[in-house]
Amino acid sequence: MKRLSSSKRVVSNEVKGDIEWELRPGGMLVQKRNMADAASAPMIKIKVSHGSYHRDIVVPAQSTFGDLKGVLAQETGLEPKEQRLLFQGKEKDDEECLHMVGVKDMSKVVLLEDPASKERKLVEMNSNQSVLKACEEVAKVRSEVDKLSEKVIAVEANVRAGTKVAENEFLVLTELLMVQLLQLDTIEADGEAKVQRRVELGVSVGLEEIVCFLRVAKVQLSYCTF
Repeated sequence: MKRLSSSKRVVSNEVKGDIEWELRPGGMLVQKRNMADAASAPMIKIKVSHGSYHRDIVVPAQSTFGDLKGVLAQETGLEPKEQRLLFQGKEKDDEECLHMVGVKDMSKVVLLEDPASKERKLVEMNSNQSVLKACEEVAKVRSEVDKLSEKVIAVEANVRAGTKVAENEFLVLTELLMVQLLQLDTIEADGEAKVQRRVELGVSVGLEEIVCFLRVAKVQLSYCTF
C-alpha cells in the first residue's frame, strides 16, 4: 500500500479499488466525498433548536456536522468553533457525517453555544460597559473643564489689559481645576476611555499652570505700576 499523503490524506486506489478514502482530522478513515456527487445528493431538512429559537436548515444528506455548523454560523452569528451540536443526546464531532449517525429528513439537532465562548462574550460585554461608563465620566469632567477654560481666558485677558483681578479669582480657579484633576484620577479607564482621560488630564494641568502664571504676572505688573 502506498504511503498516506499528509496533504491530500487519500489512500491509494490500488488497494481500495475504485473507492477513494480520506483521513478526517479526528483520525477516522472514511470514504472520500466527491463534491459533484455532494451537490447532486438529496437534500434533507433538519430541525435545529437553539434555546427558544427553532430553525429549519436544508443541507445535502451526506453533509458532516462541520458542514452544518458552517450553515448555522450564517444563520445564528455563532462561529463554528463556538457551536456544539447534539443529536439524540450526544455531542457530535465536526467530521461525523449526518447520514452515518442516522440524521434524516426532519431529524432534530440541538445547538448549544460553547460555555467558554459564552463566558468570553460576557467578559467582553462587561468590559465594553465599563469603558462606556468611564467615557461618560470623562465627558462630564471635560464639560466642567471647558467652562473653567473660558474663565481662565477671561482672567488672562484682564491681566494682559492691566485690569485689576481679585486674588480670590485665582484661588477659586485653581481649586476648581484641582477638583477636576482629582475627579479624573478616580476614573478607572481602559481602551478609548483611558486615552480620553489622559487628554483631559493634560488640559486640566495646562490650565492650572496658566492660572499660576497669570497670578505671578499680575503680581509683577502690580510692582511695575509703582
